[in-house]
Amino acid sequence: MSGLQAEYSSVNLIFYLELMGDFMTKEAGEKVRREVMGDEFVDRALHNVDELTAPLQEYINAHAWGSTWQRDDLDRKTRSLVTLAMLTAQKATTEIKGHTRGALRNGATKQEITAVFLHSAPYCGAPTAQEAFRAAKEVLDSWED
Repeated sequence: MSGLQAEYSSVNLIFYLELMGDFMTKEAGEKVRREVMGDEFVDRALHNVDELTAPLQEYINAHAWGSTWQRDDLDRKTRSLVTLAMLTAQKATTEIKGHTRGALRNGATKQEITAVFLHSAPYCGAPTAQEAFRAAKEVLDSWED
C-alpha cells in the first residue's frame, strides 16, 4: 500500500469511526429520551420532523440525550429538576410540560417540582415562576401517583 493509499484509508477509518460514534450516540440518546420523556412524547417529536427541523432533532438526540443526560455525575431525578429550573428561566412552557412528566417518571415528587418553581421566583421573577406553575399544572393534575 502506498503512502497516499494508507493516508486515504486512515482518513476513511477516522470518518467511519466518527460517523458510527455519532450514530451510536444518537441511538443511545433516543433510548434515554424515550425512558425519560415517554414514547408518546418522542414519537410526536420525531413524527413531526421535516427538512427544516430534522437537524435540530438529530442534535437534541445526540447532544442533549446522547451526551448530557448520560453522564453519571447527577442522577436522573436531579437532572430533571435542574432542567425544569433552566426551562423556567427560559420561559419554555411547552418544554416544561414534557420535562415535568419526565421528572415524575424519574422519581421526582409533585412537592419537589413545586419547590423548584417556587425557588425560581426570586431568581427569575414571579411572573416567570407563575408561567412554569401554569405549564406544569395540567401534567401534575393528571399524574397518578
